[in-house]
Amino acid sequence: MHGDTLHTIGDLARRTGLTVKTIRFYSDRGIVPPACRNAAGHRLYGPDAVARLDLVRTLRELGLDLPTIRGIADREVSLAEVAAAHAEALAVQIRALRLRRAVLTTVAGRGSTPEETELMHKLATLSADERRRLISDFLDAALDTGTDPALRGIAPSLTPELPDDPEPAQVEAWIELAELTRDTGFRSALRDLAARHRADRPPAGAVPATPPRRDAAALARDHATPALAAGVEPASPQADAVVAALTAQYARTLGRPDDDALRRRLADHLESANDPRRERYLHLLAIVNGWPPPENLAPALGWAVEALRARLSP
Repeated sequence: MHGDTLHTIGDLARRTGLTVKTIRFYSDRGIVPPACRNAAGHRLYGPDAVARLDLVRTLRELGLDLPTIRGIADREVSLAEVAAAHAEALAVQIRALRLRRAVLTTVAGRGSTPEETELMHKLATLSADERRRLISDFLDAALDTGTDPALRGIAPSLTPELPDDPEPAQVEAWIELAELTRDTGFRSALRDLAARHRADRPPAGAVPATPPRRDAAALARDHATPALAAGVEPASPQADAVVAALTAQYARTLGRPDDDALRRRLADHLESANDPRRERYLHLLAIVNGWPPPENLAPALGWAVEALRARLSP
């Protein structure tokens, strides 16, 4: 080997920008072995040493450990395979960091207690199966899906599915949504609303309506939204025709007379549906699942309830 193809450790330091101590460290571990030694016993390195040191520095900056780097440099393992494995490991770390960031952001925003913080952390770090089980148990209890196949069918549309690589906003929404499922008052309110939906259904064996029947909230939205847009006050005479059209359609849906009892029943149903926790659940569900924001029915439902109550007999 010609002398001009060999480098001293000082030469390598000047060429690579690494310190002599660092190069000696890599050399001692066999990552950049010397080609030979001179008469004084000093290490001399071959022409590939600069390229190896550049590779070592790059791989260290990417977080690879020294044994792995040595295997790559010696071509004992594939760089592509190692890169893929480390990329996946980093993805796992990033997901964990995003979860931690979401919890800490929520804690900072709420001024949470240590107990609340611990609960949020547990909710954020549930596995996918654990999350599905938590929501499934909540919906089964709230909607009584065990005895109502129709409501069991809508459960998937009410189920959040946190993606594998969620955005911080999705994690924050999941934490709040999961906390909502622990609200016994909310669960009870949903059971009441589900019972009202069942009571509004036509009897078994009835001929299906054409067009399909609208539920009470959809009817209220259809009639109240234009009135709201026109600035009609719920208790004003201008609202009489709107309320009459709404209750007449609801009466036809149930096959019952349009009287005070029916109007009181409709007002109670809409009041039950107009629960801010229900609206919040649907809003959070859309964030977690990456869906468009849901329509906010609260203004229409509130208008309809006020209009109906204003016209009930004392």
